[in-house]
Amino acid sequence: MKYLIPLVFAVLGAVAAPASAQSPVVVELFTSQGCSSCPPADKLMHELAKRDDVIALALHVDYWDYIGWKDEFADPANSDRQRGYAAEAGRRSVYTPQMIINGTTDIVGARPMDLSKAIADHSARTSPVALTATRAGDKVRIVATSTQQNADMLIHMLRYQPERTARITRGENAGHTLTYANVTEDWKILQEWDGVTELELEAQAAGDIPVVVMVQDGRHGAILAAVQIR
Repeated sequence: MKYLIPLVFAVLGAVAAPASAQSPVVVELFTSQGCSSCPPADKLMHELAKRDDVIALALHVDYWDYIGWKDEFADPANSDRQRGYAAEAGRRSVYTPQMIINGTTDIVGARPMDLSKAIADHSARTSPVALTATRAGDKVRIVATSTQQNADMLIHMLRYQPERTARITRGENAGHTLTYANVTEDWKILQEWDGVTELELEAQAAGDIPVVVMVQDGRHGAILAAVQIR
């Protein structure tokens, strides 16, 4: 197994976005400090976070807190987002670790080969939405255009901490100190957009931690475009 990990990371790094891709591929990992199966998936996120063709987001959920360790990075809104994806796909339950690729592709656990294929597949697809975001001081200016109308599009904005470390003293991961990549926070929906006219808006984003802006088909549909400001 010790030889497999470097090979797996090499495979992940080898898949580059083709020139036709309009935006990075968004990988959302639903994870928990209280989940003994999550550390391998958490480790993969460190590799994904280095890539320019991927926006890697770690969403810590709170529904494992009852088994002995409260995840200090968890947000109930992350659990709600995962349940929304499950409902959209007709799944009856949620679990960790789970990766959702561009809002549509579901990967259970840490499966690097499946993940590489999903990223490559989504990178090869074109989107009707062109999106840019620039930051000046505490303000983010967002501009988007679309070649088709979609009354359900939502503009999401969030921040993430590139690296956070937790010393876990109870629960399934007791005794371990784990470091997590791209831990999300301050997730909000800025507005609805139908794509009929060009979108132009400004949003407040104090501080210098990275910002991610996404255009998504509803709350739990396909992510049509995304950009990050590091």
